[in-house]
Amino acid sequence: MAYVPSVDLVPGVLAGEVRSIARLLTRAESGVEEARVALDAIFGHAGRAHIVGITGVPGSGKSTLVAKLAAAIRRSGRKVAIVAIDPSSPFTGGSILGDRIRMGELAGDAGVYVRSMATRGALGGLARGTLEAVDVLDAAGFDLVIIETVGVGQDEVEVARAAHTTVVISAPGLGDDIQAIKAGILEIADVHVVSKCDKPDASKAIADLKNMLALGLSLSRRARWQIPVVPTSSQRDEGIAELLAAIDEHWSSLEETGEIATRRVQINERRLLKAGEEILRDQFVRNRDGKIGALVTELNARALSPHRAAERLLADLHIGDTK
Repeated sequence: MAYVPSVDLVPGVLAGEVRSIARLLTRAESGVEEARVALDAIFGHAGRAHIVGITGVPGSGKSTLVAKLAAAIRRSGRKVAIVAIDPSSPFTGGSILGDRIRMGELAGDAGVYVRSMATRGALGGLARGTLEAVDVLDAAGFDLVIIETVGVGQDEVEVARAAHTTVVISAPGLGDDIQAIKAGILEIADVHVVSKCDKPDASKAIADLKNMLALGLSLSRRARWQIPVVPTSSQRDEGIAELLAAIDEHWSSLEETGEIATRRVQINERRLLKAGEEILRDQFVRNRDGKIGALVTELNARALSPHRAAERLLADLHIGDTK
């Protein structure tokens, strides 16, 4: 099959053609420089979708719940895309969970698009190219784009900086209350979910979470939004409609209060910083065998501190004020 220039994929993406979407997503994830012009063009067509970040501890049933949620979104007549962040092999950088077999029930539905992306060592639970993938899917006409992160922890708060609505999932018996407080996860949630509510200890988990919210341990990014706690059971198909309703209500609240404008500013500020970090890292990597090699030699000899070495490298690359 002949190589199609990335810029020629843009019309297909805007028309919602799956093949064009898949090709451009692959190039975005791989950091193909030739795709940059296409991604720049796509950005101008994005900005309409409701971006929902979903995170939670391993074992909380995120992927199963996301699949159920996607099905509910489809029943409401809307299109949904899922960017599922998978752990990477530390040796190959490849996605371990691959094509997300657990979401197989969505196969064949043209109104659902599922894409797994490897973390590739990215900080914050978001893979390299994740934000570009969201742009592509947004521009392709999906009404909601869900970012499902790899787990939960201090770095996972990054999903809240990329989403309009952040859903945090916990489950009975996993010690989520303590972990969530330590990781700062309570502060990022716009919607809380207690999954597996068919378990005997679910009521206690729900009550504990509500008590923590009442004590002010969770500060919504908009104080007037009352953070809901939604019990769900994927096994029994319980609470899924209520979860979608809570997500939709949060979006309506953002629009009605004008808070959506603030969220968009925050998201774009973070994207600007992240893009700068990417460019800077790429320049560092390109100089690894040259300037970096010499500086590492000085570090090994303790003749130079890492901070001063970085300043010297930036000066050599003509970046920033290194006074």
